[in-house]
Amino acid sequence: MFAENLIFSLNATVPVFMMMIFGWFVRKVNLLDEHSTSQINKFVFRTLLSALLFMDLSNADFVEVWDGRFVIFCITATLISVGIAFLYSLLHKNPAERGEIIQASYRSSAAILGIAFVKNIYGEAAMAALMIVGTVPIYNIIAVITLSLTSPDRSNAKSGRQLFVNTLKGIVTNPIILGIAAGIIWSLLKIPQPVILSKSVSYLANMATPLSLIALGASFKVEDAKGKLPVTIGIVFIKLVLFCVIFLPAAVHFGFRGEKLIAILVMLGSATTGSCFVMSRNFGHKGTITAFAVMLTTLCSAFTLTLWLFILKSLNYI
Repeated sequence: MFAENLIFSLNATVPVFMMMIFGWFVRKVNLLDEHSTSQINKFVFRTLLSALLFMDLSNADFVEVWDGRFVIFCITATLISVGIAFLYSLLHKNPAERGEIIQASYRSSAAILGIAFVKNIYGEAAMAALMIVGTVPIYNIIAVITLSLTSPDRSNAKSGRQLFVNTLKGIVTNPIILGIAAGIIWSLLKIPQPVILSKSVSYLANMATPLSLIALGASFKVEDAKGKLPVTIGIVFIKLVLFCVIFLPAAVHFGFRGEKLIAILVMLGSATTGSCFVMSRNFGHKGTITAFAVMLTTLCSAFTLTLWLFILKSLNYI
């Protein structure tokens, strides 16, 4: 069982890491430059990620599978995780980088990995879709707020009121949040999807993950990562170990088992999502800490997720 879980996790994470390596390589051989990489990041953020979330959520039947206790647990765990990430960021001396630290510490690959992970084990992903509803909007709203407040460009704001307006505008117009809202509304209204629409959206959605990872790898500069290893190791520990230690026992205590527990595990202990890097760059941050965190958590999560799966399976919780 352990070997099977290890192979499963490696199959899920190593290709992700390899796409980032490929992005770094094509930048090295000058097939991509800084301008083209920046444009790819904007394209992914403004179109492809919202298409991915719309595709996943619009096909879910939320009325049939709704579990209020489960959603509330996911929301509560997410908010507490953000608080822990915020406290950790205060240990970092550079205030402009604290937004990156907070986001990289709490944001998981919930949308990209969650549905695929649960579906691979149970054949369906209804609980993963509910987990996304409870967490991803919060992920993005808090990310917009923290990245705005800590942005190196925040000095351009004329007043605190303007900063508030700009932050609120960033939340309301965030393409990821719009994709989530559109997907949920489409699902609740049970609007049929013509083949032309579903295929077109799936084409866009299927490009989101590889393009974002390639752009992330192309933007990563080894020289900029020097000195960032200690803070990134802290992010890896918080993201892959600490949250699971705190919240998995609580989830078991509240009676969550099987698919729900796997969805919670993905929410808590999966790698930092590549969309963190896309968002940090779009809010004027360098993205160095974020890129390093995505790469390192992706590499380590192949082993930590396997360990958590093995523990839960051994205890007959999944």
